[in-house]
Amino acid sequence: MRAILTVSFLALWLLALGAPAGSGAAAADALAYRFTSIEGEPLPLDRYRGRPVLVVNTASFCGYTDQYAELQAIWERYGDRGLVVLGVPSDDFNQEMDSDAAVKEFCDVEFGITFPLTTVSHVRGPESHPLFAHFRDVLGDAAGPRWNFNKYLIAPTGEVVAAWPSATRPGGPEITGAIERYLPAS
Repeated sequence: MRAILTVSFLALWLLALGAPAGSGAAAADALAYRFTSIEGEPLPLDRYRGRPVLVVNTASFCGYTDQYAELQAIWERYGDRGLVVLGVPSDDFNQEMDSDAAVKEFCDVEFGITFPLTTVSHVRGPESHPLFAHFRDVLGDAAGPRWNFNKYLIAPTGEVVAAWPSATRPGGPEITGAIERYLPAS
């Protein structure tokens, strides 16, 4: 009985962290994970199946914070063709606001962000959100994130297909070219 309770508790804990249901390990499908939106609503990535998703770990007080403007521009440019930009605020590098509400206000006021944001989440270490652990499992530990504003591209099928470090600009041809390969022709 105790073992069943322990397994049940572990399953609930993994679900709370955003791990796929029925799995104690990383799912083969990156769209099987879930977050909570910055507004506090469930945010299952499966709702984006059939669309490419650019996931970025963000922070409000980073030297790369100006990349929010390019992320918003990419969202506006490619959103109608199916792209989803997903910002995952994180304080793992000690450069994020103290609350989800403060992050949301900052993003609204400073950058007019309209793409989806998650609650402030861990992206590295033992408390890392399972999606970021999945990125490391698929791409290797070097995929990090080693700092804020790492970018990860998930294909419409849920396969992790590319990653870029902080210094790679979101609006540059390396990233936009990769995104365009997964979008229908305009």
